[in-house]
Amino acid sequence: MDFEFSEAEKQFQREVEAFLVEHHSLDVMDANPEQLSQTVETPAKRAFMRKLAARGWLGMSWPEQYGGLDRPGIYDFILTEALSRVGAPQCGKGVGIVGKTVIRHGSDAMKSYFLPRIIRGEIEFAIGYSEPQSGSDAASMMLKAVRDEQRGGWVLNGQKTWTTSAHFADWYWVGARTDPAQKHKGITLFLIEMDHPGLSIEPTWTIGDERTNEVFFDDVFVSDDFVVGELNRGWTYICEALDLERFAMMPVGPVEMKFEALRDYVATESCDGEPLCDDPVARKKIAQLATQLEVARMLQRRVIASAIAGGVPTVESSMYKLYMTQFGQRLADAALDLMGHDGQLKPGEPDAQLDGRFERSYRYTVVDTIGGGTSEIQKNIIAQRGLGLPRSF
Repeated sequence: MDFEFSEAEKQFQREVEAFLVEHHSLDVMDANPEQLSQTVETPAKRAFMRKLAARGWLGMSWPEQYGGLDRPGIYDFILTEALSRVGAPQCGKGVGIVGKTVIRHGSDAMKSYFLPRIIRGEIEFAIGYSEPQSGSDAASMMLKAVRDEQRGGWVLNGQKTWTTSAHFADWYWVGARTDPAQKHKGITLFLIEMDHPGLSIEPTWTIGDERTNEVFFDDVFVSDDFVVGELNRGWTYICEALDLERFAMMPVGPVEMKFEALRDYVATESCDGEPLCDDPVARKKIAQLATQLEVARMLQRRVIASAIAGGVPTVESSMYKLYMTQFGQRLADAALDLMGHDGQLKPGEPDAQLDGRFERSYRYTVVDTIGGGTSEIQKNIIAQRGLGLPRSF
């Protein structure tokens, strides 16, 4: 399989990299990004996204009739990776999960309202699937949506959890149970404004110092105009979107930056008066990590190749997500081993190696193995859909 970029793709890559140098900003770009940390939560980052939009780089693979450029998906990938390598915010859930689903399944009115705003970088979305008793098993969600015929819509009551973008997003892309008698076929997707009456948001701080949120619904009315696609078809749409999310939310760039930082540390530091780079154990560990990084990159390219060929890379996405997130943990673990006790100091503390980058990464990579579907869920998908194994033995 040939993963080399064409000359046109290489030229676009150079154009993006030059743009990022020109617009470099510490207010926008995180020098030590993690896989799930590149969000659009500040005014400066929103302004940056509008600059990307002005270049026509948001939604490049969308059809021209919806404001896109009809470019192959490889261009979206090149942009995502370039942004991730400098710690810039990613293009967001709007372009990928929400936008592409609305293009496929949304009403004409929904397309007219949301698609232009997404592609201009004007609105951000939060994704509401997980619940206190329904994490990676999104099909078991119990947020209740009851029909209100008189008003022509639905009344939602219940709770969502782990909604990372809820405190800064404009709209909520949320799944709710509209048919309690059906599991997978009883879920419907809704779009709700985050300042909607009856919605309340409470912060939850993760082990990686990242804010996520709980969202509570108290008689939240949603009109039929904001039902996404067909009633009770939400599970199908969620599965389509998760295949996109697991790839888009886990670029190689951040882990590549961390590997390069650790490699340079080993090349220049000493241990007990001897150069660390001469230690055979350290050299072996760096070689192993370099090999595993390349494996992660190739698994990612398989996802891209499948998607560009018109497939739905369900198994490929799960293989990549599983390997990438566990590789991130192995990298952080190796870094702390090589740095010794100073590597365990937190960011900002005196004598913290690489300003505590890997101490935080050690904690944050736990979150990576959960967001977008736990490692256990990915293994189930690989076993059942990829290997054809039964659900139980």
